Amino acid sequence: MDISFKNKKVAKSFNEGAQLERIHGALRAKKIRNRMKALRAAKTLKDFWPPKTGPERCHELTEGQRSGQLSMDLDHPYRLIFIPDHDPLPTLKDGGLDWSQVTAVIILGVEDTHG
Repeated sequence: MDISFKNKKVAKSFNEGAQLERIHGALRAKKIRNRMKALRAAKTLKDFWPPKTGPERCHELTEGQRSGQLSMDLDHPYRLIFIPDHDPLPTLKDGGLDWSQVTAVIILGVEDTHG
């Protein structure tokens, strides 16, 4: 899967190992690296569709301003937040996101989606 970042600041924080650990701590930085590795290795987002989701627990966010975003679990309550990088978005007949057609994502950052 192709991965890009929301902006240069986010890209820098993810691509410089020492900075990732300084910002998020060793445990979360390790989980972020694992999620990024899994995303890069995936052919499409469908590789994370339940029941194949594994420790990533990838799912769509539906509430308020997060609608249209996706997340992967890190250390509770933090999640890796991203969106599909397609225009137009690949959709199913019912209007939902077609995970099997998502081959590129934009990383937005790491957030506590419960806070």
